[in-house]
Amino acid sequence: MKPKSVGIRDVAKHVGVSTASISRTLNNPESVSPELRMRIDAAIAELGYIPDAAARALSSRRTRTIGAIIPTVDNAMFARGIEALQSYLSLQGYLLLLSTSGYDPETEARQAQNMVSRGIDGLILRGDMHTDALRRLLASQRIPFVNVGVYHPDKPYASVGGNNEAAAYRACRYLIELGHTRIGMVAAISSNNDRATARVSGVRRALAEHGLSLKPEWYIEVPYHLDDARQGARSLLSSPREGWPTAVVCGNDVIAYGVLLEAERHGLDVPSDLSVMGFDDLEWSRHLRPSLTTMHVPTDEVWTRAGEYLVKSLSGRAAALHHEVDVSLVVRESTSRPRPAGGRKAR
Repeated sequence: MKPKSVGIRDVAKHVGVSTASISRTLNNPESVSPELRMRIDAAIAELGYIPDAAARALSSRRTRTIGAIIPTVDNAMFARGIEALQSYLSLQGYLLLLSTSGYDPETEARQAQNMVSRGIDGLILRGDMHTDALRRLLASQRIPFVNVGVYHPDKPYASVGGNNEAAAYRACRYLIELGHTRIGMVAAISSNNDRATARVSGVRRALAEHGLSLKPEWYIEVPYHLDDARQGARSLLSSPREGWPTAVVCGNDVIAYGVLLEAERHGLDVPSDLSVMGFDDLEWSRHLRPSLTTMHVPTDEVWTRAGEYLVKSLSGRAAALHHEVDVSLVVRESTSRPRPAGGRKAR
């Protein structure tokens, strides 16, 4: 015989409270005391009670589901951010629904429409390059959303991230302070990517302030893949050695890995012959030899803060519309002062 399922009345009886108290705890945990919440959680675990999500959605008009659309899962930074977001939302009693856009705004808009049709309560988007159709959809359905990876305090919708332009400016300025005047960049493809565009702008600004420029032959855009990054570095180093830059700013750490590998293939000593600067500070960056100098982005904080904004907004609590995280320079072994002119060694 099929065992009798445990219902909300069983949990209420076990704890000695009303079913309304159980409902409040499940639908709005912040509305009850921590002590009562712990007792109810313990009773649910002991009895094996599984809340009926469909019934809860009907009564509260909420599914306790947050959607997130990221460009790709083939990126360690996104994987880490989603893990932090999932951990936070789970503790808040929310489910995460994930999709990818492939850096295509039209695909992002379609995925968002699919998520809205499935009843998401809020949405997390990467960057701020969205179609007008997507913005109208979120406005008409009153779906709160937050842009991650960018900080736009001048915009009327939420953002959580660092100032990409200022961070890239700092990265390039550090290389200039070391004495580099021949600086190139292997950037991410800027089309439909406002974070990549801002980083390029930051590098150009730092160079311009010191009377320098980013030569066309020293600027290459590549997808966020190791093979493409290596190909980009290969193109950068295709001219005679005297025509190479002495330092390269990379759009992210994965691109920097490709540059490091290709520099080794060309017999260059990093950092004596070529300094390499990354962006993001992925876990592998400190374990490489040479370890990678990079801009540290607190990825866990960005995605957790985005989740907090939506959870607070959905519960009617005050939430800061914009939150800027600190992107900091981490100096390791892949950068140094340039070798004196004519001093590059051949292997």
